[in-house]
Amino acid sequence: MSILEVTCPVCDEVLELTDTDRAELEVGDAIVCDNCNAEMEVTVNDGEEFELELLGILTTCPNCGEEFDVTEEMLGDEDGDTVTCPHCHAHIELEFEDAPGEP
Repeated sequence: MSILEVTCPVCDEVLELTDTDRAELEVGDAIVCDNCNAEMEVTVNDGEEFELELLGILTTCPNCGEEFDVTEEMLGDEDGDTVTCPHCHAHIELEFEDAPGEP
């Protein structure tokens, strides 16, 4: 059984999908990264090709307490792992948990 390794576009965690996992996924289904809770949509899953598109990461602003989705556009517009809260406009540094078994 082959394993497809997909890198999370947010935290660079490697997600492993078996042939069985891929067979169960259809275009439009979502995969959630175990490390950072980023949600990605399957956009291509046919034969050899498999592609995902980042939908967002649900996070809570430490300044105002409001929840919002961190999108790929927000990550691309900001420096490194910092985003701007759409509610209070505070600059928030994103922190990702280490995957189990990592230092």
